[in-house]
Amino acid sequence: MTKSTPAVKENEYSLPSSVKLVEVGVRDGLQNEQTPIPTDVKIQLINGLISAGIQTVEATSFVSPKWVPQMADHQAIMEYIGNTLMKTSPSVSFPVLTPNNKGFENAIQAGAKEVAVFAAASESFSQKNINCSIEQSLERFQPIFEQADQQNIKVRGYVSCVMGCPYEGEIALDNVVKVAEQLYQSGSYEISLGDTIGVGTPGKTQQLIAAVSQVVPMDRIAVHFHDTYGQALANIYAALQMGVATVDASVSGLGGCPYAKGASGNVASEDVVYMLNGLDIESGINLEKLVQAGNYISQFLNRENGSKVAKAYLAKD
Repeated sequence: MTKSTPAVKENEYSLPSSVKLVEVGVRDGLQNEQTPIPTDVKIQLINGLISAGIQTVEATSFVSPKWVPQMADHQAIMEYIGNTLMKTSPSVSFPVLTPNNKGFENAIQAGAKEVAVFAAASESFSQKNINCSIEQSLERFQPIFEQADQQNIKVRGYVSCVMGCPYEGEIALDNVVKVAEQLYQSGSYEISLGDTIGVGTPGKTQQLIAAVSQVVPMDRIAVHFHDTYGQALANIYAALQMGVATVDASVSGLGGCPYAKGASGNVASEDVVYMLNGLDIESGINLEKLVQAGNYISQFLNRENGSKVAKAYLAKD
């Protein structure tokens, strides 16, 4: 593991020919909404995303309803996925968040085939978010990795606060690298690097990718940007230049971070797909249908669509 900031070489990588978009709007985007969202609305949103060509939909979270009431219907969501979508859309993945071993066991009983675990690169954020240290959080995940390996369940690892923390400010690259390496070595098939408060810039993004790629293969790295400072698309492009080919995004720009004041939502899936189309990078996603899905949930929430591309499309109609 490096102890210094790696140099970023110009044109070391070419842009990928295709990109996998991981849609996080249904879980990450909706989890902090104050308005109760009926299960059938979530299901219709999932169906709209699949119709648009999305191949990975983060479906729900197996956390206590006491802490995240919006995800209290995780059992019903998984029943629909198991009874219907796994038959009609067998190629689509539906990862679910499992913050601890109990959540993992409940998710597997509900039929989950892929789970996700979260760790922070910031000690303060880890303490305030999940009431334990970074090291303790990684230890908590070990039973999940062991059981997942035995049951052939895929585990995706998230690292939050990779660019900055609402409590500590800038985060040292070495902290991010250490957490990413531990999650990868524990058994995560992919590591998603999350700019939780949206403070990253393209140059820092490339430094981050250069550092993490020394301990995690480039094809196992994903990026997850929030657009607080309007840098998300630029950061994604910078990551693509480095060779990253997996991008997390949220339809209509849904979401935010309850622990980071002023942090706006995730980068909008529609905006990412529009950029990919302009770069001739294949995503397999129908932009017009994606706009329709985002407009559907925006209308239900009675708010303006958070995607600039969707606004432009809707303005033409």
